[in-house]
Amino acid sequence: MARSSSKTLVGLDIQPGYVAAVEGRSGQVAVEQAASAALAPGIVRDGEVVDVETLSSVLRDMFAEHKLGKRVRIGVANHRIVMRTVDLPPLETAKEIASAVRFQAQEHIPMQLDQAVLEHQSLGIVETAEGPRTRVVLVAARREMVDRLLEATRKAGLRPQGIDLSAFAMIRALHHAGTTGATLYISIGGITNLAVAMGSTCVFTRVLAQGTETMAGELAERRGLTLDHANGWLKHVGLLEDLDSIEGDPDIISEARSVLADGVRRISDELRNSLDFHAMQAGASGVERAILTGAAAAIPGFADQLGEELGRPVSVGAVLEGRPGGFNGIDAGRLAVAAGLTVSEVPA
Repeated sequence: MARSSSKTLVGLDIQPGYVAAVEGRSGQVAVEQAASAALAPGIVRDGEVVDVETLSSVLRDMFAEHKLGKRVRIGVANHRIVMRTVDLPPLETAKEIASAVRFQAQEHIPMQLDQAVLEHQSLGIVETAEGPRTRVVLVAARREMVDRLLEATRKAGLRPQGIDLSAFAMIRALHHAGTTGATLYISIGGITNLAVAMGSTCVFTRVLAQGTETMAGELAERRGLTLDHANGWLKHVGLLEDLDSIEGDPDIISEARSVLADGVRRISDELRNSLDFHAMQAGASGVERAILTGAAAAIPGFADQLGEELGRPVSVGAVLEGRPGGFNGIDAGRLAVAAGLTVSEVPA
C-alpha cells in the first residue's frame, strides 16, 4: 500500500448487518465525515459478500446522501483469509523478497495459489535460533471473495484504491505510541475480529462468526422484534444495571440480558482458545491486556464482563480524534476499523 496522500480517502468497513465509512485525508486517524447503513441479513455472510447488487445499491445511496468521496480503501475480514509469518533467508531487496515469497507461498497457504490473492510485507531482519532471517507477513485471500467485494463497490460508482485486512486497520486506529508488549485488539460487531500485535505489528489474527448482530438476531427471534429494535434493546439493557431499574418491557429486558451474558461467554471462550493457540507458537509473548471496539463497545458493561471472562483487563478503544458520543449519531466503536483504513501506516 502506498502512503496516504493529501487527497480524500474513505475507509470502508463492510460487515454482516451494517457498513461503516470514514473519510479522512490528514495522514492521521481523524474523522472528517462518517456514515453508516444497515444491511439486511444475507447480504454479507461471515464477512463475505453474498448479494452484490443489494450491497452496491446501499453503498451508492449512502455515499450520495453523505457526499462522501469516491476513493475507497476496503477492509476484509473472514475465516477464509490466511495470515502467516514466514522467515526467509536474509534478503536485501524488495524484488528478492517477493521472489522468495512466491516460491515458498504454497508451503504456507492452504489454498491453490491460482485461486488466491497474495500480499506480503517485510518486517526486516530478525535474529532466530537458525541465525538472521528476513521475517515476512504473508496474507492470502480467495480471489472470488475479493472479486465480489470489488464488483459491489465499483457498481456503486466507487473507486477502490486498495484492499486491506480489517485487523491491520483496527491496530492502526487504536495503537498508541509507546505501547510495548503483546496487546489483544477485538472488534465485535457483525463478526468478531481479533488481532494480537507486538507494538504496532500484527502477529496473529482470527475471525469469529459471532458478534453483536448474532445476539440481536437471537433476541429478535425470541421476542418478535426487528433487528434494529433488538440492537437498541441490547444497548439499552447492557450488563451493568439491575434489571429492576431498567425501564421497558420486563420480558424483553430479561431476555436481552440473558442473550448478552451468553454472547459474552461464547465469544470469550473462543478468544481464550485463540490466545492459547497463539501462545503455542514459537516466540509468542503472553497477552496481558485487550482493547475492545466495534458495536459491542457501546453496550454498557460489555468490556468489563469480557475482561472478567478473559482474566485480563479490557479497555474500550476509540479512534484518536473521536468523541465518546460518536459521529453523526454513529457509535464511535463502529467507525474504528473504517478510520484505520484511511491510513496505510500507524500514525507517528
